[in-house]
Formats: sequence, structure tokens, C-alpha cells
Amino acid sequence: MKITRANYDGKDYWAKIEADSLLLLKEPPFDKIEPFKEIALKTAQLIVPTEPQKIVLVGLNYRDHAKELDMEIPDEPIIFFKPTSALIKDGDNIVYPVGVKRLDYEAELAVVIKREAKNIDQTRVADYILGYSSLNDVTARDIQKKDIQWSRAKSFDSFAPFGPWIETDLDLDNLRVKSYLNSELKQDSAISNFIFSLPKLLAFISSIMTLKPGDIVSTGTPSGVGSMEVGDRVSIEIDGLGLLSNTVISA
Repeated sequence: MKITRANYDGKDYWAKIEADSLLLLKEPPFDKIEPFKEIALKTAQLIVPTEPQKIVLVGLNYRDHAKELDMEIPDEPIIFFKPTSALIKDGDNIVYPVGVKRLDYEAELAVVIKREAKNIDQTRVADYILGYSSLNDVTARDIQKKDIQWSRAKSFDSFAPFGPWIETDLDLDNLRVKSYLNSELKQDSAISNFIFSLPKLLAFISSIMTLKPGDIVSTGTPSGVGSMEVGDRVSIEIDGLGLLSNTVISA
């Protein structure tokens, strides 16, 4: 099932995508899916497909990426945040900030939380996941290297492309994560290369903070990270999740 959010007749709705139609939902899809109106897809403006209170990301969670960077495997997940103001949808532009000297793409599998989660048992993680989507962890790499912590490098407006929708049913076996720069394949790995599995990640994060319905947890990027320039188009492709594509523009 494909879940998104859309602006229709001046109001924002959660919606279910069905071919060329949208089924507008009476309420957020966290407890149940209850459509009340069917509209043509072309009559609505799709917006960012979730409305999180926070975006939690994981650094260095692929073995191939750790090898690429010649870094030791961490003993526990490295987590950080992006502000919700960084979110943009499929097709929106990534803005190359003034003063930044290197801007990188990072393809990631993300999950959306569907119920309040604190101290999750690893065996029950699926009960807390609404669905899955793609996220591009855009990073000002020169700033990341200069600052002691990563907040500034990860937090500029437009630095969290997310979408194009939330898929509630996804086969995670051998799931591949890819990125393309101007149609050239740059990243291609499988989540079997995770250092920390999805259940371990959500259990760890929820032991620190309470996750809320709609929150995004992004699971790290594989090897092949690289830089983008103004005019470049970067696309994230994950099996079963469609294509998340955004173009870099000058500030």
C-alpha cells in the first residue's frame, strides 16, 4: 500500500495512492486506513509524505561504507538529527548553500513510525513501523569535516529529500539501495551489509528517546558517496519504493 500526503482544495490530507487516483483519508493512517473521498491524482499537489516531529539518522551503518572510509566498525549505532525544515519531497530542488565547498548525496532506506515507541523489544519492531521510504542525507562535507559535530553540515533547508511515498508492505530480504548522479549509478548495496539491523537500530534509538507517530528513522548509507554540483540530478532507488529524484540549484 502506498501512503502519502497531499494538498487538495487548500487543505492537507493523508492519502492512499491507487493508480491515477488518491483516496483521501479521514485521519492519519497510524491506527487504520479510512478513506472518505476519491479524487484524481492530477487534481492534488503531493507534499512530503509524512509529518514528523523529528528525523533520526544513523551514521556508518554499512560495512562497505566503513571499509571505504577506512573506519573501524562502531560498537553501537552512531545517531544524529536533521530538522524537519530540511525536508523536501520528490521533485523539489536541493539548494546548494552559499559558502559550502562540497555537497554530497547519501542514499538511505528510511522507516516511518506509526505508534509511540519507547524501549521497543527487537522482536516487536514491525508493530511500530508504518512503512518505508527513501531519504537522501544531503551533507555539506567540508563543514562536516570542520565542525566537531554534524548538526550544521546536515541541517540546511532542502537537505532531507524524502519520498516519493511510504510503502507499507516491503520485502526486506536482499533489499538493494542505489543512487544515481545524472543517471550514472554511484551507490549499489544491500541492507544485508548493515552493521546494525533494523530491529537493533529501533530498539537502540527508542531506549534513548520516545519515537512518535510520523517520525522518520533513516538507516545509513552504503559505499559510493560522492559530490554534487549545481545542475546535477540525484536519484535514490530502493527496491519497491519508486524513485526519489531532486535537482541541485544555486542559492
